[in-house]
Amino acid sequence: MTTEHCMLCPRACGAERTETEGAGFCGLGTNPVVARAALHFWEEPCISGKRGSGTVFFTGCCLKCVFCQNYQISTEKTVGKMVGVQELADIFDRLAAQGAHNINLVSPTQFVPAIIEALKLRKTRIPVVYNSGGYESLQTLKKLDGLVDIYLPDFKYADNALALKYSGASDYVENANACVLEMARQTGPAQYDGEGMMTRGTMVRHLILPGNTRNSIAALDWLSENLPDGVLVSLMAQYIPCGKAADHPEINRRITRREYQKVQEHLFALNLDGFVQEPESASQSFIPPFNLQGVSDL
Repeated sequence: MTTEHCMLCPRACGAERTETEGAGFCGLGTNPVVARAALHFWEEPCISGKRGSGTVFFTGCCLKCVFCQNYQISTEKTVGKMVGVQELADIFDRLAAQGAHNINLVSPTQFVPAIIEALKLRKTRIPVVYNSGGYESLQTLKKLDGLVDIYLPDFKYADNALALKYSGASDYVENANACVLEMARQTGPAQYDGEGMMTRGTMVRHLILPGNTRNSIAALDWLSENLPDGVLVSLMAQYIPCGKAADHPEINRRITRREYQKVQEHLFALNLDGFVQEPESASQSFIPPFNLQGVSDL
């Protein structure tokens, strides 16, 4: 498929994208490019479970944060194999056959039209997780209504100045606010199966950034004031300096125990339902290898 005027994400760059090439912000064509498709055990317990989440890491991103743990594929785009719609559907079915609790689409926005077609072709019906940076277009999200069972967005910033500095997105806050609410509308309250696995719902993640506890507290306040009942919040402490973090000395370190405790205490005071990640998760060992696993033989 060819897109003459791409408006899939809030960048709204209007680029022409052929199946194999694109000159827009993402710099990719419309055919999906996949860096890894494998069982993943490091998501929240109700996503990974005992058998793992069938995670498809797409190359490219519409946000490209300077500190991204997946910088190699999100921004540098040094790993990835282009696949067609039928091949992507086959990837979904292979992950399901391996016992995956769900199909987990990581940074999928730039390939949504192809993903929609692949989801319609898949044979095995397990929950679909849309795992993104939270910087989405409402029009694109609405196309996914009925196809996505679980939304897993980041809610990175409550301050557009920070969003501009670290993600080049001066309109992050208003887009993320609107999209989180649309995701919650589509899925409704969290639902679980007999194993305690999430089968439907929205879980909003917030990553604590070094030196930015005010941003975290403001983000949690907004979520507390605006999220419908039944939407989960996951507080993440896994930050380690990756990508181009070294160019920003103030975030070129892990968060401190004091920073972690300050934000965690605020989360508990708000009585938000969800998960809290331990500081020990801040390790390179939790970043999966982007080695074309699950796609090299297609």
